[in-house]
Amino acid sequence: MKNPNPDPSSHKEIPIWNAEDWYYEDIVIGKRIRSIRRTISEGESMQFNALVMDMHPYVADDIFAKEEGLFGKRLVAGAMTFSVGLGLVATNCVNAYSYGYDKLRFIKPVFIGDTLYTIKTDLHKEPKYDELGLYRAAYEVFKNDGELVLYCEHIQTVKYRDPSKFVNKEASE
Repeated sequence: MKNPNPDPSSHKEIPIWNAEDWYYEDIVIGKRIRSIRRTISEGESMQFNALVMDMHPYVADDIFAKEEGLFGKRLVAGAMTFSVGLGLVATNCVNAYSYGYDKLRFIKPVFIGDTLYTIKTDLHKEPKYDELGLYRAAYEVFKNDGELVLYCEHIQTVKYRDPSKFVNKEASE
């Protein structure tokens, strides 16, 4: 068998899978994307709990959850719902950098066996720095047949394709 990529020095010329290179100018307010669905299993829920050291009885103790818990069954940790929900629509843009999150709300409980999907909506953009603009997107995470379980807004800084169009006029005077 012949190796189709024998020269490591040429590997950098191959596009990176699942990466994008859009710029601030490419963001269209109102644009939406929807993710595929993903069912949360017991194993991955417990693995996440162990990884982040969250052993709260509501997420880690089946007997407690069934006999004493408000919902009668174990929850998926909110941090996992957030991580999976945002990961489902992560675009891996090489020109964007996370600036923070606003309005994070856990609206409804998520249980082991629930199936999640996410809708991301581009909300707002504004010039911010000499090389980067500020961009805000809403993330709505839904379970099963469309029940909203999480809402947040992700703020990112994004490179300008042409920074000269966004020069801070006050700084240059």
